[in-house]
Amino acid sequence: MSAPTTSAWQVEGMTCGHCVAAVTEELTALDGVRTVEVVLETGAVTVTSDDQLDRVAVAAAVEEAGYRLVS
Repeated sequence: MSAPTTSAWQVEGMTCGHCVAAVTEELTALDGVRTVEVVLETGAVTVTSDDQLDRVAVAAAVEEAGYRLVS
């Protein structure tokens, strides 16, 4: 098994713990995702996965949670 990949993203629009939970839930559902860490105050999201994640898939998951991927 290969080493996990870590990617950093910026999410806009989160304002509370529910927001963090929604983004975490949607991103965790993506294939190969091992962990998701969200910092509410900055909008920083760090995802550890088996392989590099597709930006389109990440953006779609974040939008499904009701927020916007900005980087």
